[in-house]
Order: sequence, then C-alpha cells, then structure tokens
Amino acid sequence: MSEDSRLHALTLRDAAAAMAEHHVTARALADAQLARIAATDAAIEAWEALDPAYARSEAQRCDDARNEGIAGPLAGIGIAVKDIIATADLPTTMGSPIYAGHRPTADAACVARLRAAGAYVFGKTVTTPFAYMDPGKTHNPWDPAHSPGGSSSGSAAAVAASHVSAAIGTQTNGSIVRPAAYCGVVGFKPSLAAIPVDGVYLFSGTFDTVGTLTRTVADAALLASVLADTRRIAPAIAPLAKAPRLAYLRGFPWVQQDAASHAVVDAAVARLAMDADIVPVAIAAPWQEANRIHRTIMLCEGAHLLGTLQQRERARLTPAINAALDDGRAMGDERYREALDARARAIAFFTGWLDGFDAVLAPAAPGPAPKGLAATGDPSCCTLWSLLGFPALSLPVGRAGRLPMGLQLAAPHGRDDRLLSVAAWCEARLPFSALA
Repeated sequence: MSEDSRLHALTLRDAAAAMAEHHVTARALADAQLARIAATDAAIEAWEALDPAYARSEAQRCDDARNEGIAGPLAGIGIAVKDIIATADLPTTMGSPIYAGHRPTADAACVARLRAAGAYVFGKTVTTPFAYMDPGKTHNPWDPAHSPGGSSSGSAAAVAASHVSAAIGTQTNGSIVRPAAYCGVVGFKPSLAAIPVDGVYLFSGTFDTVGTLTRTVADAALLASVLADTRRIAPAIAPLAKAPRLAYLRGFPWVQQDAASHAVVDAAVARLAMDADIVPVAIAAPWQEANRIHRTIMLCEGAHLLGTLQQRERARLTPAINAALDDGRAMGDERYREALDARARAIAFFTGWLDGFDAVLAPAAPGPAPKGLAATGDPSCCTLWSLLGFPALSLPVGRAGRLPMGLQLAAPHGRDDRLLSVAAWCEARLPFSALA
C-alpha cells in the first residue's frame, strides 16, 4: 500500500482486510494515525490519555504476533476507549480530577475482548465527568466552535477526524447516538446487556450500555460482534431479501425539534420511501411522558452508585452532578419501584407497537450540534430507546450548514442483527461525505 494512500482514513473493516492480506502493518497504520492526530487534535482535543510510544509498541507487538501466526478479526488495529472504561495499561480518570492518574488493576471485560480479537487500546478518549451532562474539553471536528455532544465526546470526535477507525463508548441516555449525530459518524448502542459492563464506571445499572463509534454500519457490526457475548451480534451484516417496512416517528412529545433537523431527516426519509414501505407513527397518549420514567430510574440509581463518592468528594463534583444525585436521593425507594414497574409495561407496549416493522426511524438529536462548549446538547431523542433497552443507531444523512445530522434507527430488544441490516440498507441509499 503506497505511502500516499491515507492509511489513517481506512475504515475498520478495510483496515482489518489490509492487515489480514499483509498489505499494511500495524505499525504503519499506527504511525499514520498518530501523524493525523498530531496534525489535527490541537483544535479538537479528543484524547484524555494518549502515549505515542505506547501505541507504537502495541502495534509492533501485534505485528510480531501476526508474524508468529497469531491473529484475530481485529489483529493489529488500535481502538479508542472512552475514559470511564477500565484499562490496566492506561489511566482511567472518569473525566474528573478526583481520579487523576487512576490506574485500574485490570481491563474491563470489553477491553479484554478487544485484546483477544487481536486489537489494542490506542488511547483513552475524553468523557464528560462521570459520563453525565457537564461538557469536557473536546470540540466538534466539523466546527471547533460547536459541541461534539456527550458523554462519549472524544470517542465520536476521534473517529470523525480519522484519528482511529473505531472507538468504544457508553450510553445511559443519549451518550453514543447524540455525539455520533453531531460528529457525522455511525453510533451503535446495542441491546441492553449484549456487551458486558464489567469494569465500566456505571451511573445507572439499568441503562448503561457499551457501544461503538465507527464510520460505517459494517464497521459497527464488526466491532460490536467482538465486544458482545457469543452469537449476540453477527460480524457480517446479512443483506435484506426485500425492502424493509419502517415506522417513522417524526418527533418525541418531550422535545422540540428544530426546523433544520426536520428538513434533513424528512429528506432522508423521503429518499428511503422511494424503495421502502414507510408508515408514520406517533407515541400513544399513555407514554407521552416516558422520559420521566427514564429520569427517575437514572437519577435514583446514580444517587445509589455514586452516593459514597458524593459524601467524600461533594466539593469536587460539578454542581450539575451534585444536583442530579441529590434529586435522585430525594425521589425515594417507592417512586423508584413505581418507575421500574412502568418501564416493564413500556417495554411490553413498545415491543408490540413495533411488531410488523423492521425498524423505526426518528431524529437522532433535536438539531445540529449547539454552538459553544457550555453544554453537550439535548439527549431527549434517545431517551425512549435507552429506557426500553432497545438497540439504536445513528446514521449520518446530511448537514445543516457545516454541521452533520443523523437519522436514528431502533428496533425491539434482541433484534440487533436485523437493525444493522436495515441500517446498512439505508446507508446505501443515503450517501454521506465524511470529514476530509
């Protein structure tokens, strides 16, 4: 492969194929990616912990293993890992000075699976503190004056800027899908519990989900298949035998969609409707405040999981986190149990609601990435699928000015492979020019 072939821009699947065919070495790919980071990251700041010497050493180790006949589906590829996911070789700070320099004693389960597949941890990407709403330092790679979203901000930005071919993130509410939409990449949140969360710093045990940030749907399937429990997600996407039947949820009753978002998403849906059967749907009256169920469970569990930390470190936690944990504690056990019961009923209802559809289409965010770094944007377009534990995916489908916009696809729990097949079908009909 020639030196001018832009190795850093390879997709995950193309990089894996190039490695397997001995067209490129892991060290050459790492060098190209590190050069890309050196040239662009000053304006983006996607990385929390990045040691070029470590990345080169890991790449060389992968090359040596491959020369000895040791391989795997991701052999020789460096993957970015969100900084709330434990890594034994690199710090895990949870985006907070409280954990500055913290070095876990073992890798998280998903990181161990990366290594078993032949990949290595390229570096740790910026997360918002404790994966909550406060922004980190990362800028949107399409326009540094805008937010990249959160909480998987660095993961989305690093993939969009071609620093790496793929990254791991997590989602409690909208922390994969929203930054993917803002940064113009594919963000895939699998079904709840498809990928283990052992070694992930949790905010909500009910909702927290490990997922992927990539540049294509095929790459999302490949990476998620490695991270997920055996046979939960196939590494190769099965093509659809016929055009899908899709529901179109144009908006959510708890969020105001802006005109730019409606224009881009409506145009994408109109293009898909040239081939697919698309049926407009709306959320039934009993569930028009389903977002409140999510908020109650999330904050109650956050107060429980971070309660000891808050008692010890209240002065060093942000005002937003302290307020959220205080609210969750004040809600009480009875309200929490009622919310869990309501969630169970919602899962049953919405599973039936989507019966007969291959997936549901909806906006991935209320609008393009907001200007400034004072906030990470509104996650409300992602709340329903996070509440239900359904797989969801953001597909870049257009731009509002300079900023990308995403179309969100979701399906009932356990139908990850079907969702990925539908997303790939949509991707083929909705070409999107990635960031140069």
